[in-house]
Amino acid sequence: MARDLRNVLDALLDGILVVDDAGRVELLNAEACRVLGLSSEIAIGESLERVVGPGHALVRIARAVLASGGTQSESEVRVQRRFAGELTVDVAASPLFEQGPVASGVVMVLRDRTIARSLQDWATERERLDAFGEIAAGIAHEVRNPLGGIRGAAELLSMRAGEDRARDAAALIVREVDRIATLVDDLMIFKQGGDLTLAPLNIHRVLDDVLDLLSMDALAAGVKLVREYDPSIPEILGDADRLVQVFLNLARNALQALDGEGRLLIETRTTLDHRLGSGAGPRLPGVVVRFEDDGPGIPPELRAKVMTPFFTTRRGGAGLGLAVAGHWVARHGGTLRIGDAAGGGTRVSVSLPLRRSAPEGGAA
Repeated sequence: MARDLRNVLDALLDGILVVDDAGRVELLNAEACRVLGLSSEIAIGESLERVVGPGHALVRIARAVLASGGTQSESEVRVQRRFAGELTVDVAASPLFEQGPVASGVVMVLRDRTIARSLQDWATERERLDAFGEIAAGIAHEVRNPLGGIRGAAELLSMRAGEDRARDAAALIVREVDRIATLVDDLMIFKQGGDLTLAPLNIHRVLDDVLDLLSMDALAAGVKLVREYDPSIPEILGDADRLVQVFLNLARNALQALDGEGRLLIETRTTLDHRLGSGAGPRLPGVVVRFEDDGPGIPPELRAKVMTPFFTTRRGGAGLGLAVAGHWVARHGGTLRIGDAAGGGTRVSVSLPLRRSAPEGGAA
């Protein structure tokens, strides 16, 4: 029994995109529509450049195939979608021949690699956190006892000092010891894991609490704080205190980058591409919280380092804010991603599961 070709193509798990020799879109199957974030009615007949944007890798690949008459393939091509999150796809393109040796079109196969890439990133991040935990345990063991002795000696000096200058010096030692002890305690989070107190919460109330705190921070003076909330997001299961800590760290990092002027966007939306923990099981709904500033951005050579404990480019910074934020997001079964904002600046996205009940074993 003959089957309708369109139904066959729509059943494929890979996206199929056909472009003619003038670069116009002739056909998209259902998966290609999902990957590109548009409908076939809008795309068919339009130039590929207009559909995906000038200079996009898909345009470059299609032109190369038409010019050479040979196949082209490229891995991990980024696809920006207007109303959904960015995807990473592998592309394989082959020429179509109707008459003669000149290609009359191009068929492109788009394979979504976003989930596989996310799982690889998640596994790498868990390995990094485990390594940090081992380092933290060693630091705590070697540092805590000497710190206690130094603090006790400084307090004795302060009580016995006869001059204000000596007492001030002893007080300075005590403060610095306490600061180091706090850093050690923060670093121990990576070893101990940290329990979560999960309860239903409104993510927008959590964000509003963060923005209320920021409104009283001198860093926010001169910065325009913009909310773009998706009102359809239901309550999620999370630890409100830990999420406040996460979002406050991310927002303050953005304000420090803006240095008193610019715009910070706090946006929420739903997604159907979230996966819990290791990513096993079906695709689940989730919520994405995005912090986007129009500051100078993060240089590419530093992007891989910013989540590392004690790495900081800010004078006086401890370098634990992003690492701790990433830890608590991972403990919620979520992911934290850092990228470039459209038009310049930095975009930090936190993806959290839209689950309604606690996972097996209680806290995440």
